[in-house]
Amino acid sequence: MPQRSLPDDAGPDVLGLYLHIPFCTSICNYCNFNRGLLDGELKRRYVDALHREIGRAAERTPVDSIFFGGGTPSLLDAEEAAMLIAACREAFDVAADTEVTLEMNPESVSEQYVGDLLAAGVNRISLGVQSFDDAELARLGRMHDGGGALAAVKAIRRAGCDNLSLDLMHWLPAQTPADAAASIDTAIAAAPDHLSLYLLELYPNAPLREEMARANWSLAPEEEAVSMYLEALDRTDAAGYRQYEISNVARPGRRARHNLKYWQDGAWLGFGCGAHSTRDGTRWRNVSATPRYVDAIERGEPVIEERRRLSRDERLGDALLTGLRLTDGIDLLALGRRYGVDLEARYGRRLRPYIDAGWLSESEGRWRLSRPGMLVSNEVLGAFV
Repeated sequence: MPQRSLPDDAGPDVLGLYLHIPFCTSICNYCNFNRGLLDGELKRRYVDALHREIGRAAERTPVDSIFFGGGTPSLLDAEEAAMLIAACREAFDVAADTEVTLEMNPESVSEQYVGDLLAAGVNRISLGVQSFDDAELARLGRMHDGGGALAAVKAIRRAGCDNLSLDLMHWLPAQTPADAAASIDTAIAAAPDHLSLYLLELYPNAPLREEMARANWSLAPEEEAVSMYLEALDRTDAAGYRQYEISNVARPGRRARHNLKYWQDGAWLGFGCGAHSTRDGTRWRNVSATPRYVDAIERGEPVIEERRRLSRDERLGDALLTGLRLTDGIDLLALGRRYGVDLEARYGRRLRPYIDAGWLSESEGRWRLSRPGMLVSNEVLGAFV
């Protein structure tokens, strides 16, 4: 079947596909994702199960993004990635210019491997650098150092990848604003096409919490975390990147198409253990345990563990909460038409204090958070709950 291109604003009816790869060679001490240590035989069965699940979902619906997340998707062989991409193309109407992202860790990178992935159909690499400071990386339990991260960037470029995103984390244990600025400067000098800038979130049972207590590492005061965030955005602004979401900046034309579906009230199907899907007002989630997922697929049984139909108000609330994360903000007329509500009439009075404070603007038929508003976004977004 001939493939076609879709416009960047193809709309909520164009699907994204998420493929979860749960395996890691080591477990980072801050991570709370659905993952486990690599088991070669289980991985082989898992890839086959993932292939089957994609095939079971076959329909001729347009798709313009495929995202391999994890875990560590770069533990896939290039041949396995190619097989899974081919399964997506067999099952769905995948556009010729579909964004195909694969998350990688620096220690997984080689020029040959990246070249093989590009030949397999991957066209965007998301590299989990987190920091370029060796001491910070050691505290996080990462397997690479700063030099290894830079070497990985160079290898990815030499292999021919022209769409590279880097993940960086701020507010790390014992990190100062100067440390954070140094990592940002190193990232900018590496010239990626996209940067994701996250503040560390410590979940309740994270091993890193215990390590911090034992080593007497502390997090900087919140006002310094704010300084890190604003300084990072100032530096990326000056380097020609443009912020388009609270935690993401990009070169022109390099916004993350798949992730935009999460923020623009889009639809996506998730495949693999623990994968989530959202479509037509319904959300569902696959079983989380990898062996249980594989066994169910091999027996021809369903793998959906939880499904919920959202009310119209729940869908609207989610669209407002995620849409305001974007610097483009919310188109009041378009979203109001979609959900049959006058947004100004329903929420305008509640939002007035935030507009008066300069945290939210209302212009050209849109609500947008200012940068100071992004720092207190939870408070502003509470007006919609």
